[in-house]
Amino acid sequence: MKNFKRTLITSALPYANGPVHIGHLSGVYVPADIYARYLRLKGEEVAFIGGSDEHGVPITLKAKKEGITPQDVVDKYHCIIKDSFEKFGISFDIYSRTSAKIHHDTASEIFKTLYDKGAFIEQTSEQFYDEEANQFLADRYITGTCPKCHYEKAYGDQCESCGSTLNATDLIDPKSVLSGNKPVMKATKHWFLPLDQYEPWLREWILEGHKEWKPNVYGQCKSWIDGGLNPRAVTRDLDWGVPVPIEGAEGKVLYVWFDAPIGYISATKEWTPEWEKWWKDPETKLIHFIGKDNIVFHCIIFPTILKAEGSYILPENVPANEFLNLEGDKISTSRNWAVWLHEYLLEFPGRQDVLRYTLCSNAPETKDNDFTWKDFQTRNNSELVAIFGNFINRTLVLTNNYFKGIVPEIKN
Repeated sequence: MKNFKRTLITSALPYANGPVHIGHLSGVYVPADIYARYLRLKGEEVAFIGGSDEHGVPITLKAKKEGITPQDVVDKYHCIIKDSFEKFGISFDIYSRTSAKIHHDTASEIFKTLYDKGAFIEQTSEQFYDEEANQFLADRYITGTCPKCHYEKAYGDQCESCGSTLNATDLIDPKSVLSGNKPVMKATKHWFLPLDQYEPWLREWILEGHKEWKPNVYGQCKSWIDGGLNPRAVTRDLDWGVPVPIEGAEGKVLYVWFDAPIGYISATKEWTPEWEKWWKDPETKLIHFIGKDNIVFHCIIFPTILKAEGSYILPENVPANEFLNLEGDKISTSRNWAVWLHEYLLEFPGRQDVLRYTLCSNAPETKDNDFTWKDFQTRNNSELVAIFGNFINRTLVLTNNYFKGIVPEIKN
């Protein structure tokens, strides 16, 4: 086991089209915060990096629905998320955002480096186009019937009912979210990351070199690699995001999955001029804390980008957790079925540690777990107040009775 000089901790960037809820906390931010605090208590050199993910189609959909700009959307929710984390006590060294200029510059620089090295494949393909709206449709701008479970409101990239990953062309009876019309196919040019060319390296690096990763992480990676990897587009026809920094790419932006993980790098740059020791020194241990829905991006796609660039370190571990449900039902932002952190902080002032304790006690480390208000009440009253409170009381009484209220020194 290699000894490292320092540890770089990242936590998945929450999407800035809504507030943070207890599922995010339980799966990502509380575990990452515990690890960062633990290492600091040991006197180790640690950086804990976070930020808001502010690009992509859901942002533009939210803006269109509310009649405001995408920047208005991300400004609103970035402030809510950042403020909630601060009040809850998540101890980021920096909490940045991907709409910042330093992020646009960093993501553009990495794309341009890969482009100049010939790391991308340029392809013209047929994609869905809304003739009435006069624009190409990103996956989330298309809905239809899932070909696997027949859910009628599946998106062009995923079915939220059965969880299947889809292509927009897989949908039965596809419709444009913008106009409601059936889209047509039209040619457009994009740049692709040839994941298939990195398959042998990924197989060796993950399947042979990181067998210690959590079974859910290792298993999902193995399934992806064994199933065969395909080139994946890194650009999109969209007007919100990081502009593609090459000629002939006007009106296109970097795909959000390409630019979002780079947000860890740009946030570190914003935090310290010594950012390279955190990202380019092999004596730094990089740990990504994420939810299980982000495994492929942090274990396969982002490492491939870093490998292709050539000067960055790779993650040593990616401890992804499962999901936390609420009262037996899947947490859903669209259905407003969640316990929102900013609302909890208002309704339970001074009770941050009660929620933190409950989420730690019921963390979805190996399987999906369930949060209930009854369990929350029981853990507070029976465990924190009764058991832990009684332990503290007995300790104070014994210390006063036998040591005059002074904690004795530890004897070897």
